[in-house]
Amino acid sequence: MNISIFKKIQKTLRWIVLLFFGSTILAVFVYKWCPVYVTPLMIIRCAQQVRHGDTLCLKHHWVPLDSMSIYMPVAVMASEDQRFLTHNGFDFIEIDKALEERRSGKRYRGGSTISQQTAKNVFLWPQPSWVRKGLEAYFTILIELVWGKERIMEVYLNSIEMGNGIYGAEAVAQQHFGRPAITLTRPNCALIAATLPNPLKFSSKDPSPYVLKRQTAIMVQMRHIDVFQKK
Repeated sequence: MNISIFKKIQKTLRWIVLLFFGSTILAVFVYKWCPVYVTPLMIIRCAQQVRHGDTLCLKHHWVPLDSMSIYMPVAVMASEDQRFLTHNGFDFIEIDKALEERRSGKRYRGGSTISQQTAKNVFLWPQPSWVRKGLEAYFTILIELVWGKERIMEVYLNSIEMGNGIYGAEAVAQQHFGRPAITLTRPNCALIAATLPNPLKFSSKDPSPYVLKRQTAIMVQMRHIDVFQKK
């Protein structure tokens, strides 16, 4: 009897594993070509708005990468991940720096790459945990292998939170600058990138002195990053 139950449990676990890997790999392949119209974070934010009695706000309009300013990828690379085009999804130099700062008691900073942030935004939830980190690494490897850098950047710039209820470059361009994303200037893009560490606290529409200081620093770094080459 015990052996029979054990075999059933083994069989069930095997099917769960096969279903997990099959469904996640399928989802990654689907999103290689299909726009990502909704993410877990969008759903979570809408649920939070309902719970707090706020008016539902979800601004998101998918556009291809060539319908965005050429400076938008440059700005986010300068701000978030300067080795995006050369690493394999994980920037071990930045990870080591983050670990060293944590050990020395300095203000903790993340070492997540644009690839990791994209994996988290599209497939996972925002709350940090070891389980999410493990799944984030798994999805990061998958999208690096299946999507490539251009698609990762396109999905990232369409799905990242850029304000209260605002997701993606096109939505923030329309809401904060009154123009389409393709017409955003170099300073506009740097200002948007300056808010990304905390887009609910920092605004590209009404930037604080701190955000303006970050914008200036990002524009300096942008000089050392080539315009993102689309294939």
